[in-house]
Amino acid sequence: MSTPRHLRVAQSIKRELAEMILRGIKDERISGIVSITDVECSADCRRAKIFISVFGEEEQQQHTMEALNDHAGEIRGELCRRLQLRFAPEVMFKLDNSLERGAHVSALLNKISRGEI
Repeated sequence: MSTPRHLRVAQSIKRELAEMILRGIKDERISGIVSITDVECSADCRRAKIFISVFGEEEQQQHTMEALNDHAGEIRGELCRRLQLRFAPEVMFKLDNSLERGAHVSALLNKISRGEI
């Protein structure tokens, strides 16, 4: 059984956007370790909610999210071209702190196991 189209498009957006952030978008505000944790597409693939994790200081997170939102139009057009979609999906970026929270919990567990806490 094949996967629904919106799931395939979401995976393609995740892959292409990672490439764009790494090589395509030239903005000094994008800093820290940036990862795309998830992409949720609407059933008609006209909207994409993109969850971004920025491992770094809070200021880096804020600047990175501002830069991505400022480049949303360019990203939307480029995704449409790269994925050969009829309609460019409206992109919405959301900050996802789950990786940072996980690293913090892991560090706390390590301290407990060493008897520091």
